[in-house]
Amino acid sequence: MQHECGLLANLLLEKAWLLSTAESCTGGLIAAACTDLAGSSNWFERGFVTYSNAAKIELLGVDAALIEAHGAVSEPVAHAMAAGALQHSHAQVAVAVTGVAGPGGGSASKPVGTVCFGFALGAQVSTEVQHFEGDRSAVRQAAVHHALTRLVTLIQAT
Repeated sequence: MQHECGLLANLLLEKAWLLSTAESCTGGLIAAACTDLAGSSNWFERGFVTYSNAAKIELLGVDAALIEAHGAVSEPVAHAMAAGALQHSHAQVAVAVTGVAGPGGGSASKPVGTVCFGFALGAQVSTEVQHFEGDRSAVRQAAVHHALTRLVTLIQAT
């Protein structure tokens, strides 16, 4: 993760952008990976750990009806989380993660290992779903790695 964080840090510093995170299933691991890097205060603005639905609603402004209609683990909620992380921070870039890390909590439509991501670069928000294998720790680590790698790719494309 150190390599991805280093690349991300350099890209954000080049553009004078700040990063905000909105995490559910990763419980702050993305923020921790970023702030493990010395000097991260120059590009990491804040992190929201919004594990409960109430936290998503109260801290990020996610519409309760969106959670009711799609479930907390969904692309619409990941989109709203990423947009909310920007709206409730001074950052220009945000990443949001919501998923089923296991071992319980999965369903036929959203099995354990299902993780939804939201990426906000200014007004542009994109979402995607990934499925990771392994135990709870493996799913969470894979989600962190994917979030950081995808952020690097998206910022490089700007």
